[in-house]
Amino acid sequence: MKLTGSQVVAEVLLDHGVDTVFGYPGGTALNIYDELYKYSDRIKHILTAHEQGAAHAADGYARATGKTGVVFSTSGPGATNLVTGIATACMDSSPLVAITANVPDNLIGRDSFQEIYITGITLPITKQNYFVNKIEDLEPALRDAFRVANSGRKGPVLVDITKDVTAATVEFTNKPPLELQPLPTVDKEDLMDIVKVINNAEKPVAYIGGGCIASLACKEINDLIDKADIPVVHTLMATGIVGCDNELNLGLVGMHGSVAANRAIDQADVVIALGSRFSDRVAQDTKKWARRARIVQVDIDKSEINKNVMVEKNCVGDIKDFLTRALPYVDKARHIEWHDKVVGWRSKERVVKASPEYMHPKEVMSKLSEMVDDEAIYVTDVGQHQMWAAQYLKHKKPMKFITSGGLGTMGFGYGAAIGAKMGKPDCRIVHITGDASFHMNLNEACTAVSNDLPIITVIMNNKVLGMVYQWQTAFYGERYSNTTPERKTDFVKLADAFGAKGYRARTLDEFEAVMKEALKAKGPVWIDCVIDRDERVLPFIPGGKTVDDIIVD
Repeated sequence: MKLTGSQVVAEVLLDHGVDTVFGYPGGTALNIYDELYKYSDRIKHILTAHEQGAAHAADGYARATGKTGVVFSTSGPGATNLVTGIATACMDSSPLVAITANVPDNLIGRDSFQEIYITGITLPITKQNYFVNKIEDLEPALRDAFRVANSGRKGPVLVDITKDVTAATVEFTNKPPLELQPLPTVDKEDLMDIVKVINNAEKPVAYIGGGCIASLACKEINDLIDKADIPVVHTLMATGIVGCDNELNLGLVGMHGSVAANRAIDQADVVIALGSRFSDRVAQDTKKWARRARIVQVDIDKSEINKNVMVEKNCVGDIKDFLTRALPYVDKARHIEWHDKVVGWRSKERVVKASPEYMHPKEVMSKLSEMVDDEAIYVTDVGQHQMWAAQYLKHKKPMKFITSGGLGTMGFGYGAAIGAKMGKPDCRIVHITGDASFHMNLNEACTAVSNDLPIITVIMNNKVLGMVYQWQTAFYGERYSNTTPERKTDFVKLADAFGAKGYRARTLDEFEAVMKEALKAKGPVWIDCVIDRDERVLPFIPGGKTVDDIIVD
């Protein structure tokens, strides 16, 4: 059948099972949006307040569902507004297809109104991108975009289409998605070398990252640590793979990780790195990190092997495939002395003392965990609140904690929460943010209100740029350069102006009372939680230091 380029876009989306997309229209995208109108019974388009919010929403949708997120924009500023969202997805290996419209081909290179070289701009932050100025290239580019986004280490892909292509016609036949690129074959010799190291360990630690979720290897991870009695530490991206109620889970590792997790890495004789990349927030001093251990690494991305930390043995391949093959050869073991030691460390974590004047973040997170069911998805922005959420929420399941780990994008949360809710409509979505992060993209409140999305936003409001303020307190002689903005924003009144419900809580009893109301609401709710500006994220290992330098009080 003969279709226009815009119809081809819609049909390829349907061929890939896409039923929800996010975006913002504009001049060069008019043909595509006209077609989306005609396909609205099969493809739901969520109009956001800003293209960055749309990119984060598509990303949040992908992380919550495991499907590919799709975002649309027009050319020029519409396309450049996607850049932060694309970079966020890239750093956290989230599958995303961004479809942008550009000026007609005869105007390319003439500095036309809203012309931008978006493929050049996004080249470093996409797995691949395509510039389509010929109608016959459109369908192959779109199909390949979905294949690339989901093959191997997942990530974002961009397809930029000139406006004339969206109006031109071409023969089209519906087809199933292209087969994904084959996963790297797990080498049996490499696998057995790592198994031998694990079986000979006396003080092993598993260090797991987001790659374990991407490969759907959560059951296999738990089978490994249970069978071989291996304590486990995790990155932000791997939160929830091992439940917080499993005593082998030592928690978050790295700069703001638990004392138990960081001590275990330091004292281990074997560290098994699975789907994790030894980032500078984990291995802060790469020469001293896990200095007593034999380090082995399994990762789907060959470029991550020996990139940040040199390892003794490695295997390039899918984590689930590796563990499925390795588990039969892993000895059932009990490391009684090591087990008791690390569990002892876990039981002696810092005791938080409640203040008569302010709620402590741990109290807020604990109350949230108590009041919200285990299927709830928590979405955070970036800063102190993000670390408190990672440390103190009772994480029990994977894909229930969505955050910007690699890029650290303030303003990520509200858009991502909207995407998560669209992808998982039956799940409770709790958006945890700080007053500084929330100011960045709170315009997406209109999106949540317009779509009647019952997203609960918990604002940890200390009226400062908390994480930077904490560093200035510790290392810059309390010179608070531009971190105490003294903003007068009244979040309760602002929520009402947007059409949402707003509450304020100064005590834990007040928080519990307003949470009960929030849980009944049919639309978005904001809860402004007043906390102490001097409350810090602890433990804290200063940049470039080791567990020997950890600050716990």
